[in-house]
Amino acid sequence: MAPLRMVILGRQGSGKGTQSERLTETFGCIHLSTGDVLRAAVAEGTELGRQAQAVMDSGSLVGDDIMNGIVRDRLSCADIAAGGVLLDGFPRTSDQADALEAILGGLDHRLDVAVNIEVPIDVVTARMLDRGRSDDTLEAIRRRLELYEEQTAPLLDWFDARGLLATVDGVGTPDEVFERVVAAVELHRRRA
Repeated sequence: MAPLRMVILGRQGSGKGTQSERLTETFGCIHLSTGDVLRAAVAEGTELGRQAQAVMDSGSLVGDDIMNGIVRDRLSCADIAAGGVLLDGFPRTSDQADALEAILGGLDHRLDVAVNIEVPIDVVTARMLDRGRSDDTLEAIRRRLELYEEQTAPLLDWFDARGLLATVDGVGTPDEVFERVVAAVELHRRRA
């Protein structure tokens, strides 16, 4: 079977990190977090990494043009071509999803599935408060969740319109959620 190419989505506190770790072990794909990719491009001093560093140094957010380029460069690496990829934190918008579709098409690949781990807002809020991090104040959590809802609803529609969206119940033990996620991934891979 071809290497897995998937996106993982979910509110902060939904368990994406835990599930991503287990999915990469199970399917042998590379976990690609946009933060990690951005930091690596900056550390390596690539042209796009230098551009990103200049933007971040100015206090601005890295724009789609730079982020899309950094992701394109990373997706074209041999390890991902051979093993597949689990994208975490990209795409965040419909425009980035369009770019991802074009990037994968240019590499003669396609996305298999976008898994959305659905956990109610009150549950993720409680989870984040329980972590006890200094930046996890109730107000900060509410704001991050509001931003997620604003940005992600159109993205879920984008994946759904292409038959790629699998929404999985994220309430339960990590093992229970993992079983649901794997079942959703396998179902979408069989359809491809």
